[in-house]
Amino acid sequence: MPRLELKAREPYAFHCEMVVRTTDLNYGGHLGNDRLLSLVHEARVAFLASHGWSELDCGGAGLIMADAALSYRAEAFAGEVLRFSVVAVEPGRLGFRLAMRVTRPADGAEVALIETGMVCFDYARRRPVALPASVNAVCRQED
Repeated sequence: MPRLELKAREPYAFHCEMVVRTTDLNYGGHLGNDRLLSLVHEARVAFLASHGWSELDCGGAGLIMADAALSYRAEAFAGEVLRFSVVAVEPGRLGFRLAMRVTRPADGAEVALIETGMVCFDYARRRPVALPASVNAVCRQED
């Protein structure tokens, strides 16, 4: 079976840490795939906030996630601290990509690589809008 191949996007411009909670575990006793995507959401919100943005006002546009790719590299367990490293890349006419690397600082293990496609969106009109210049500038600086 061919596997999705994501690559690390060094250097990452932003980092935050979160603890895996008991409620993040699945029947296998490790971090569930659905819960990882929830933690990715938290990391995205923290990244945006570091630039003074939110998902509803990212340089003047809202954001909507168009796609997500996750490549799991190692298990994570309750109580472990995970480091989410984030960079905005590949700015386009209507959006950009967020690339993340999740590591476990305790042993340096790479837990996952994630990329999400973010589309600028006008929630009042329910349609995509142009990437704001301020967001484009951050993506180009980090890319």
